[in-house]
Amino acid sequence: MRTDLALEALGGAGQVPGVRVEEERGDGYAVTRVAVLDQEAAGRLGKPPGRYVTIEAPGFRTRDRGLQERISNALARELAAMLPSEASASFFVVGLGNWNATPDALGPEVVHRLLVTRHLKDYVPPDLRNGLRSVAALAPGVLGLTGIETGDIIRGIVQQIRPDMVIAVDALAARNVDRIMTTIQIADTGIHPGSGVGNHRAAVTQETLGIPVVAIGVPTVVHAQTIAYDTLDALARTLQDRSELFRALGQMPEQEKRRLIGEVLAPAVGDLMVTPKEIDVFVEEMATVVAGGLNAALHPGIDDVDLSPIFA
Repeated sequence: MRTDLALEALGGAGQVPGVRVEEERGDGYAVTRVAVLDQEAAGRLGKPPGRYVTIEAPGFRTRDRGLQERISNALARELAAMLPSEASASFFVVGLGNWNATPDALGPEVVHRLLVTRHLKDYVPPDLRNGLRSVAALAPGVLGLTGIETGDIIRGIVQQIRPDMVIAVDALAARNVDRIMTTIQIADTGIHPGSGVGNHRAAVTQETLGIPVVAIGVPTVVHAQTIAYDTLDALARTLQDRSELFRALGQMPEQEKRRLIGEVLAPAVGDLMVTPKEIDVFVEEMATVVAGGLNAALHPGIDDVDLSPIFA
């Protein structure tokens, strides 16, 4: 099961040794905090040890502006808990992804909406100096556009400007169709760009950069094989009492069913990824939500940040 989401990797396993789970509900959204505490638990989930916060808002695709503002505020609160609290802390925000491919353009779209302040630190009035922290941002593109590994670009800039933390924003792949553009994940473990779609690039982590890395991701695609598997599984459960064929199908091991689906789909469509037809609108609106939460979390000295004009 290929997924970028720690919550999906955990699945319905319930209590897992070495994993701590906390849940909280808000108005129209839910927050789940998953802490992977040791290497043994990391091996079970396929996720490195660290903190993973998932904000789920099933109603996001209804384009409810009030809900979007609440999600943005929740993101700011959860993100602030992972950031250094010092007013002097500096940040480098990286918008990962391909701006020419809409499902992969979330990172660049977020960067376009950020309050970037690194170049203003010597010009900020004294009364605002403690409210604005140093923030630099870049959308470095992808290897196919630049001919340079994204990890190499990020590493070179980090060595030059020496921020205290890197925040990477990227589009993710989900296991469940319902999570597309309704879920935000924050992780303090960094990110492996392209891993959810089988396109592994250089990792962007504390080990590779030498400074803490927080990743923010939103699922924008799901594998076609996943949709086919879920459909087949639902049919087997629904019709197993009416047909010997569907009863046998329901008893077939998961790996065997996935192999069968792969044999059917692979020759025609390969590793096909699926995204909603309204993805351009959803990416723009989610980018506004994520950027609003980032701006509020990165500049905590600005009291009572009013996000309502953003969502007007």
